[in-house]
Amino acid sequence: MRFMMLMIPLGYETAPPDVQLDPERVKAMMKYNEALKDAGVLIALDGLHPPSMGARVSFATGKPVVTDGPFTEAKEVLGGYWMINVKSREEAIAWAKKCPASENEIIEIRQVQEISDFSEEVQQAAKGFDELQKGNAHKAR
Repeated sequence: MRFMMLMIPLGYETAPPDVQLDPERVKAMMKYNEALKDAGVLIALDGLHPPSMGARVSFATGKPVVTDGPFTEAKEVLGGYWMINVKSREEAIAWAKKCPASENEIIEIRQVQEISDFSEEVQQAAKGFDELQKGNAHKAR
C-alpha cells in the first residue's frame, strides 16, 4: 500500500521566499530519511519552497484564475512529502511517529488511490493511467 506523508509546518504559509533552514534540523531529518530508505519503504520525498514563491490556479468562475503566493487565506500549507510503500495504515502511522518533527509541524497520512480500488467502469475510463505514471512524470524538465 502506498501512502503519502504530508509535512504541514504551521506558520509556513507566511514564510519569506528566502526562508533559512536550521542545519541541525536538516541533519536529523536526513537521518530519518535514511531510515526510511534502509527499511525499503521510501519511494520518493521532496521539500517544497514556501507558498510565497508559489501560485494557485482556481476555477470558481469556470475559467482559470491565477493567484500568486503568499495565500493570505491559507491556514495550513505543505512543506514537503514522503511517498512510502508499507503493509498497512498502522505501519505508515508508525513511520510518521518516528519523524523528528518539531512542535509546530503536523504530518498528515493519506493512502494513495490504486486503480484497482475503483469499479470496472472507472478503470476503463482511466485506461492508460498506469502508462502515464511510468512515463515522463519523474524526468527533469
